[in-house]
Amino acid sequence: MKNIRNFCIIAHIDHGKSTLADRLLEQTKTVVGKEMQDQVLDDMDLERERGITIKSHAIQMDYIANDGQKYVLNLIDTPGHVDFSYEVSRSIAACEGALLVVDATQGIQAQTISNLYQAINHDLEIIPVLNKMDMPSAMPDEVEDQIIELIGCKREDIIHASGRTGMGVPEILEAIVNRIPCPIGDPDAPLQCLIFDSVFNSFRGIIAYYKVVNGTIKPGEMVKFVATGKEYDADEVGVLRLDLEPRKEVKAGDVGYIISGIKTSKEVKVGDTITHLERPCDKAIDGFEEVKPMVFAGIYPIDTEDYEDLRASIEKLQLNDASLTFQPESSLALGFGFRCGFLGLLHMEIVQERLDREFNQAVITTVPNVPYKAYTRKGELIEVHMPSALPEPTVLDHVEEPYIRAQVITKSEYVGTIMTLCMSKRGMLQKQTYLTSDRVELEYDMPLAEIVFDFYDRLKSLSRGYASFDYYPIDYRPSQLVKMDILLNGEKVDALSTLTFVDNAVIIGRKMCEKLKELIPRQQFEVAIQAAIGAKIIARETIKAVRKDVTAKCYGGDVSRKRKLLEKQKEGKKRMKQIGKVEVPQKAFLAVLKLDE
Repeated sequence: MKNIRNFCIIAHIDHGKSTLADRLLEQTKTVVGKEMQDQVLDDMDLERERGITIKSHAIQMDYIANDGQKYVLNLIDTPGHVDFSYEVSRSIAACEGALLVVDATQGIQAQTISNLYQAINHDLEIIPVLNKMDMPSAMPDEVEDQIIELIGCKREDIIHASGRTGMGVPEILEAIVNRIPCPIGDPDAPLQCLIFDSVFNSFRGIIAYYKVVNGTIKPGEMVKFVATGKEYDADEVGVLRLDLEPRKEVKAGDVGYIISGIKTSKEVKVGDTITHLERPCDKAIDGFEEVKPMVFAGIYPIDTEDYEDLRASIEKLQLNDASLTFQPESSLALGFGFRCGFLGLLHMEIVQERLDREFNQAVITTVPNVPYKAYTRKGELIEVHMPSALPEPTVLDHVEEPYIRAQVITKSEYVGTIMTLCMSKRGMLQKQTYLTSDRVELEYDMPLAEIVFDFYDRLKSLSRGYASFDYYPIDYRPSQLVKMDILLNGEKVDALSTLTFVDNAVIIGRKMCEKLKELIPRQQFEVAIQAAIGAKIIARETIKAVRKDVTAKCYGGDVSRKRKLLEKQKEGKKRMKQIGKVEVPQKAFLAVLKLDE
């Protein structure tokens, strides 16, 4: 065990951690020849296309150090985007050390700080790495000062590296061996394994990835999952190389996988403990914190017959993405579907894409919203996850909405525009700190609902990509919220209903009506699009009817002939309006999310 090292890589999005991981795999000859490609560990097409890591990946490397000893290094790669911070917390729980990768051209960013604090809370040994040192715009001295101020290390402890050229990679490997402690555990004690991830394989069932804290696991042994109480036969155990590599045993301190023919996704919970059936451990390992969804949206199949297929697809996706939560719901306009909880809008977009690509599920997504607490006049508390669940104004006493502490790090020249943006989103400035002469950290208390839609995109465009953003929930506070409905020809479309702050209602209502007018195709009859709060109409647009020129065949003759034909057409349009239905295209549901574009 003294020759095992478990570590993860912490970095902000786009600071080069996947490229650095490629160089580590190359240097240790874990991946050679044709297997080598950019972003080896990012095995999803989506990850490659967007250049981001979505899933944490684990891989084992063998390394012969300068002292001649052979070491086993278990790397657990982590995502950098704020929406996937739950993946990071799982990786940190399975490691003893972390590489803190900072881009030498950009310096410390908000997400780096929040992930670093998580690692420090778990007592991980931090190795600071200054990446992208081959770039002409690198500012090593300035960024080194930021790192020293943040973690209090010595200047000589910071390793200069480049994921592109491979500079500094041997030094990183030596630092991992020398600085990160070996795992502590007893191979002869009762078995205790912490599950940190799981994937679904259509041939072999569910494969669970774990870190062995105590004990040894061998194929053919009967094991028990503590949280679910289920018992299984361990068909195959092994370690995670580029592919799964079966072993005769996996000992304490190592990271491995188990295949036991599990078919039901509910039976594997990330954070659960695996132990032996005959000689169980005294207590389960403290897992990671329960995930709290930040954004809720309805996901519905386009064809109602696909409901069960969609349920199975979401369950399989949940195995691979434990931060996704879902429960069944129904809508008048869309039929049966699911109310899903996500960590943010990017997370929601990725889940939609993965359902389409991996499971061939074409879905309609409703307007995302956040969880509110509604109090009735009798003092009852109702959790509101969708607009239709908000009690009537006659019964409602007050509503509380979730607030977050937002942390923005930016260059000082953009402070004014960012403050204006935060104030327009009902933010209250808590703290303003100058990290260096031209880098400022702003802390705001803001309603979560205000950042759900377009805050991140607008922050990036206002700061030309220089601002970084991170947030965590703090509490619920009273708010003046109203439920705004969209009516098409007097009929409510419940999938387009939203809960909004009272001062913003008219502006949002007008924008929604204008957007829907562009997107809903013209019908044979006139369509009225209205935004309403209760019985009060606050905005209206009208889509004109498609008209056939019925008077074209009248040449000459009395005007009464033309009038008669037009009256007949008018009657027909009236009758059509009574029985006609307006189809709302999927584009319209998505466009409501991008009102400011």
